[in-house]
Amino acid sequence: MAGSFDRIRVLIVEDNSHMSAILRTILQGFGVRTIHECRDAETALSNMAAFNPDILLLDLFMDEMDGLELARHIRNDDDSPNKYLPIIMVTAHSERSRVLQAINAGVNEYLAKPVRPIDLFERMVSLIERPRRFVRVPGYFGPDRRRRQESRYEGPWRRSTDEKYDDGYDDEEAVA
Repeated sequence: MAGSFDRIRVLIVEDNSHMSAILRTILQGFGVRTIHECRDAETALSNMAAFNPDILLLDLFMDEMDGLELARHIRNDDDSPNKYLPIIMVTAHSERSRVLQAINAGVNEYLAKPVRPIDLFERMVSLIERPRRFVRVPGYFGPDRRRRQESRYEGPWRRSTDEKYDDGYDDEEAVA
């Protein structure tokens, strides 16, 4: 499978140069040839349009703009270079509240440090082989938070307590 990553472009946004070097080495071991590194979110945003990464590895805490703010910017701002960019948050903060914040910011996958190569590999494979569709609902745009799609379900609402609402989008636009 390592040969299948040779065309993947990865952007690492990590303020710690040692951690960035570890991630780079792991990715190179997978066969990733094109890897760019940024130390802060602002640089990442300015370079993202030109580099056009396939996957973003993102640290949670950085200097000016943290990883959550960057993820929200990528998902929601009109000037975002790629609203559908797969994002893997790589952080030492694995508390449930942090994971939920990342999910609600539109992060696709969450990986706790210290990083094991197999865990990063599995998340990258998941992004490529089992991508989740994107949804837009009031207050959220990003990958569908549900890991399983119920094939028996036939209606527009997932729960019996869901109320109909007008989110301003056609059903065709709501799912990318």
